[in-house]
Amino acid sequence: MIAPAAGGLLAQLPAIQVIVPLVAAPVCVLMGRGKRAWAVAVVVSWCAFLTAAALLNQVLDHGVIRYSLGGWAAPWGIEYRIDEINAFVLLIVSAVSSLALVFARTSVAREVAEEKGALFYCAWMLCLTGLLGIAITGDAFNVFVFLEISSLSTYVLVSLGGHRRALVSAFRYLVMGTIGATFILIGVGLLYLMTGTLNMVDLSQRIPEVSNTRTVYAAFAFLAVGIGLKMALFPFHAWLPGAYAEAPSAVTAFIAGASTKVAVYVLLRFYFTVFGPSIAFEDLRFDLFLMPLALICILVMSVIAVYQNDIKRTLAYSSLAQIGYMVLGISLVSVAGLTGGIVHLFNHAMMKSALFMSLGCVFYRVGSVSLSSLEGLGRRMPLTFAAFVVGALSLVGVPMTVGFVSKWYLILAALDRGWWPLAAFIVLTSLIALAYVWRVIEVAYFRTAREGSAQAEAEEAPLLMLVPLWVLVAASVYFGLDTSLTVGVAERAAETLLGSAR
Repeated sequence: MIAPAAGGLLAQLPAIQVIVPLVAAPVCVLMGRGKRAWAVAVVVSWCAFLTAAALLNQVLDHGVIRYSLGGWAAPWGIEYRIDEINAFVLLIVSAVSSLALVFARTSVAREVAEEKGALFYCAWMLCLTGLLGIAITGDAFNVFVFLEISSLSTYVLVSLGGHRRALVSAFRYLVMGTIGATFILIGVGLLYLMTGTLNMVDLSQRIPEVSNTRTVYAAFAFLAVGIGLKMALFPFHAWLPGAYAEAPSAVTAFIAGASTKVAVYVLLRFYFTVFGPSIAFEDLRFDLFLMPLALICILVMSVIAVYQNDIKRTLAYSSLAQIGYMVLGISLVSVAGLTGGIVHLFNHAMMKSALFMSLGCVFYRVGSVSLSSLEGLGRRMPLTFAAFVVGALSLVGVPMTVGFVSKWYLILAALDRGWWPLAAFIVLTSLIALAYVWRVIEVAYFRTAREGSAQAEAEEAPLLMLVPLWVLVAASVYFGLDTSLTVGVAERAAETLLGSAR
């Protein structure tokens, strides 16, 4: 069933959210080369975004949506279950995909061989299907199935980077991703062994009866490692820098804004919904495992980012640090902490996708994103680098940007616990971000390109690349000023996850 106010076509939105991009994948192949496959992918992705927006609106107005596939009620059948947190994630994934696809038309033509264009957009649609499916399903085994759909297609997208390093990075990602998926599958299998069900709500009701068994402890640990690999949490992060740095620019913008965010959602769903806060954080003290890893991840990855010469790698290590902030919020196990962690899913998707798109514009014009290749481009590509500066300010956490909002809630959560050293740590590590983004700004604005170099002849990026870039930049400022939607949804989701809502 679905929310009471829904009917007709609206009642089928949960199925439409997954089926339409899935069907679009082979259609992209049939479209062949040229603009047709891209046009199909863009239309479908924007339809997914509108569907996600409609689902979020229904959830906010009428509560949790339950959709039984084939009319078979859970736990016997597969159920799609949408509440505040996964409706929010659906919106993030579909929004980033839609904007990145608009950006991809010009970018992909430069970075991906023409004969592989149809395969590229087919893989993109499958990746989108998998990410949306992970977020929307209420079945633990289906999380694994959709996880594999998104992972396999992402390996293909990364490998299409056009050089051997992309193949190496894709293979490393494949190996690490396969290990993570195997751990998740084993964990789900052990839970099924003990409870006889795969429905997440049903699991949450049955696990307390067997929570003190070694099998459940083993499932808990397997899932922790598997999800940690998928979300690239330290020390399971080795695959991410190469994948982000070597993938085509549009792919990096997409997976940086969507892929790891869905993995963080899986962490939230299993440990707050399936196991429940009492088992995960009171009995097994999962927070004592998460918080040290988050703190190490934030500090170490921020410092490593400072010393990178490839700016895509700089932003990749920055993304690892930002994952640390999300996990830090989760480990605080409070409404304020969870609100900060959840809203950072949205905020980081906006600013990091914008930053990677700006680098995609640079690569389109000069063929490189190394630090030395940016000399003087602040004057040659003013719109591109103005966008980069705004995204960088948001990454640092400057007021009136989305980055400030996330870190403000994390600081409040730390102060609520009386942990002022943790609040100081959040502020100080944010300043490290200023160090690595300043290196880019200094080279782009305060150095002069060598005469006759590609930088000296560079022009502003094409309009089709600038429009989605500036939409994300505008969102980074708008949602930094008006937090009623993002923080409002995140706060309701946090209350629901902690069991204090309705």
